[in-house]
Amino acid sequence: MTLEVWTEKYRPKKLDEVVNQEEIVERLKAFVKNQNIPNMLFAGPAGVGKTTCSLAIAHELYGEGWKQNYLETNASDERGIDTIRHKIKDFARTKPIGNVPFKVAVLDEADALTPEAQQALRRTMENYTHTCRFILIANYSSRIIDPIQSRCTVFRFSSLDKEKAKKYLKHIAEKEKLNIDDKAFDVILYLSEGDMRRSINLLQASAAMGKKITEKTIYDVAAQAKPTDIKEMLELALKGKFMEARKKLYDLLINQGIAGEDIVKEIHRQIYDLETSEEEKIEIIEKLGEYEFRMNQGGEPMIQLEALLAQISAMKK
Repeated sequence: MTLEVWTEKYRPKKLDEVVNQEEIVERLKAFVKNQNIPNMLFAGPAGVGKTTCSLAIAHELYGEGWKQNYLETNASDERGIDTIRHKIKDFARTKPIGNVPFKVAVLDEADALTPEAQQALRRTMENYTHTCRFILIANYSSRIIDPIQSRCTVFRFSSLDKEKAKKYLKHIAEKEKLNIDDKAFDVILYLSEGDMRRSINLLQASAAMGKKITEKTIYDVAAQAKPTDIKEMLELALKGKFMEARKKLYDLLINQGIAGEDIVKEIHRQIYDLETSEEEKIEIIEKLGEYEFRMNQGGEPMIQLEALLAQISAMKK
């Protein structure tokens, strides 16, 4: 099996290859065709093609010389004002190589930039508009200051369509000659929640376990709780069988090694399918939020989740 990282190996190199963002791709292709892109803000969930689109733009604009005209920085690592004043500014002030009259600077996770760094970036965008175009990538556009948003064309990326994502995963599986159950694809998409990057990473990690991939393989690799286990635990608690529910929780946390935060996440998914009243579902969600907060503040997962099960069990008394 190849040692390459599949998220890079199978990353689309052209805009036409980007999955599920057809409307955005059409707009970007028009800009690329005229060799005149504006400053842009790509906003949306993780793993839906934002960085891929910026790379595809560079490939189509500059061809083989794209690396000389393209700068990518991760703003969560280099989030201070010095990065903008020096690294970004030095890149933006120099002329591009080739026929395209501008370079492209990409700031990934731009919503992590400090307010001071964003103000410095605003001035840089104004001063070097003739030699550089900026692509800001963010999960939350609301964290980008208004002066920057007003200088950018905003593209809002949507979560991946399940069928399109599944088709792309099947394409990778065929290329890598994997024997994978159809239900295993559904599990990958369920766990990745629309994040294509995570989906591909899960597929590669599962492939390392062998060419035959099943649902169990995916859950083992992802170290995630099986929905059936969580649902069984909740149903036991709802029936007032606290000790049996606690035993199931112990198995998940200790024997299977599932993180408390992951159990909370799966509990939230399973609440809506429980055979109980709407009022009780609302009450469970309210309690779940409280215990997740306690865990985030440093509470011991076993104690907090036991307390949650105890509260659910007490609802029937």
